[in-house]
This record gives sequence, C-alpha cells and structure tokens, in this order.
Amino acid sequence: MRKFFAFMMLVAGLTATADVPAPEQLVRTTSKDVLEVIKKENLTPADKRFRELVEAKVLPSFDFNRLTSLAVGKYWKQATPEQQAALSREFRTLLVRTYSTAIGVNKLQGIEVKPVKMADTDTDVIVRTEVSAASGQPFPIDYRLGKTGSDWKVYDVTVEGVSLVTNYRTSFTQTIQKDGIDGLVKALADRNAAQSAKAPAK
Repeated sequence: MRKFFAFMMLVAGLTATADVPAPEQLVRTTSKDVLEVIKKENLTPADKRFRELVEAKVLPSFDFNRLTSLAVGKYWKQATPEQQAALSREFRTLLVRTYSTAIGVNKLQGIEVKPVKMADTDTDVIVRTEVSAASGQPFPIDYRLGKTGSDWKVYDVTVEGVSLVTNYRTSFTQTIQKDGIDGLVKALADRNAAQSAKAPAK
C-alpha cells in the first residue's frame, strides 16, 4: 500500500496544451514540478512545507467523493448524505496521512508518463506511468481520471495491477457488514486520530 500513496502527489494542477491530452499533461507537468520541489528543498513528511505542498498540489486533483463511493461500493447508496460526507472526509484524511508517511520510505527519482491516445469526446481515461524510486526497481502506476465539465480528476490509482479502490473495498465491506456505516466512519476516524497523535510536531 505504501506505493499507492507515495505517488498520489504526482498528479495535480491542469496545464493543457494543444497537442497533448489534458489528462496526460496533468500528470506529466505536475510530476516534474513536485519532484523538483521535494529534491530542491529536501522535504520530508515532518516539514510544514511538505504538508502545504500536499494541500496545494495533491488534493485538488483527486475526486475524493467518487473515490470514496467506489471504495464503499453498494453500501454508498444506503448511506445518508451526512454519512457520505463523513466517509469522504475521513477517507480523504486517511489517504493523505498514509501518503505523507509513505513518501518518506519511497524516495522519488523520476516518472515516465506514457503517451495517451484519446478522442475529444472521451470522459474517462487511464494515464499509464513508470516510476523509479531509490528503494527498488521501476514499477507501473496507472491513474484513472474522469472528466466533469472541463476538469479532469483522479478517482482511482492502480499500482502493479492492484487498484486502490478495490483494495479498500474489501476491508470497508467487512467493517460495514459487522458494524454498519457508522461503524466504518468511526473506524476511519479512530485510525486518523491515532495517526495524528503519532505525527511529529513541526
């Protein structure tokens, strides 16, 4: 799971050009910018600047409501609007905190973004990449993006063939079947609180 979150920040911000599809440009441009900041400033998850970078660059590029609904699966429609909001909020916090911890383990070296072939009318696309890290051999990360209006948002990430959404759906289903939707909200909130308590104060 570390690899899922270690590279969430490689997609953020949209700077489209005439000859490069917007989803590809989203990944290609931002991955370069974010890597440069990390390396230049030698950032770690304990740095305030690191957290600010995540807030500014990562979060706007993810559709957390859609991501959460897919992870919760069939139970999403059974949840009240308040429960859905709570699930999205806690899952968002969980992913960001887990990512922030994992990024310190996987030292980023570079990312190769594969060319994307898509029609102008497409509203769903996969951007395939190959990531190199100091901790091992290069491995593939695929970003699935959906278009809403003029914006492209990431709603799933697949690392070495394993989907983030599918991975969490299994555990979420087990928790809901045992403790209900409120039980899942509480489980996520408790996990976030525990991680927050362990976080260094910087």
